[in-house]
Amino acid sequence: MAFVKISEQPSLYDGLENKSVLEILTDINREDHKVADAVQLAIPQIERLVTGIVERMRRGGRVFYMGAGTSGRLGVLDASEIPPTFGMDPGWIIGLIAGGDTALRNAVENAEDDTEQGWKDLLKYNVNDRDTVIGIAASGTTPYVIGALRDARAHGCLTAAITSNPDAPVSHEADIAIEMIVGPEYVTGSSRMKSGTGQKLICNMISTAVMIKMGRVKGNKMVNMQLTNAKLVDRGTRMVMDELGLTDYDDARRLLLLHGSVRLACDAYKSK
Repeated sequence: MAFVKISEQPSLYDGLENKSVLEILTDINREDHKVADAVQLAIPQIERLVTGIVERMRRGGRVFYMGAGTSGRLGVLDASEIPPTFGMDPGWIIGLIAGGDTALRNAVENAEDDTEQGWKDLLKYNVNDRDTVIGIAASGTTPYVIGALRDARAHGCLTAAITSNPDAPVSHEADIAIEMIVGPEYVTGSSRMKSGTGQKLICNMISTAVMIKMGRVKGNKMVNMQLTNAKLVDRGTRMVMDELGLTDYDDARRLLLLHGSVRLACDAYKSK
């Protein structure tokens, strides 16, 4: 049976240019409500992936997100948020996009069509069998992602695919296929919409769960966050006060800045 891209089937809506702004927004919101349910159905596969990542990361393994266009940008976005949120070195979770960093802002012609370039990009990081490679492709047919997963899997990496189409070619190249079936997009084929929203949700789930299991969260707090601005220093100060039962804001702030993170500040105070 021929592979059918559900994500590129005609929209359930038509005559969009004749709709009022309220109708457009209401319709888009109606479609967006379907995304969380689609992601929920994929939780068993996401659980398998997170469990595998944690096991490998504890042995020094890294995570690589790979994609093209919106999918690639979302992977890079999630990876870029790990150091400030969880205090992890940027070398632990890495986002790669077809066409390189230029493609984050501008389309790079034919970049996603090269089956060999994805693996070449991974080789620059000395990828090894402790690493995990996650290919993100709404269509499920992106050559850049398919080629990268095929070679990564052959070299012993744990591989996963995030796609919006069932039984997609990219799924067959991965150990774990996360198929999030959100249906046709509001604007036909515009996978930056529901597919992109679902990809963001799944990336959030993967990286957050991994960081929690790697000990980067205590209770429900980001105790390893980087103190990169006044808002985060204030948040960290209040976390120190809460954790240690301190009442003097300035003392807690000095303690936080001296040690550089909530976790280190609290550990140092408790060890006195």
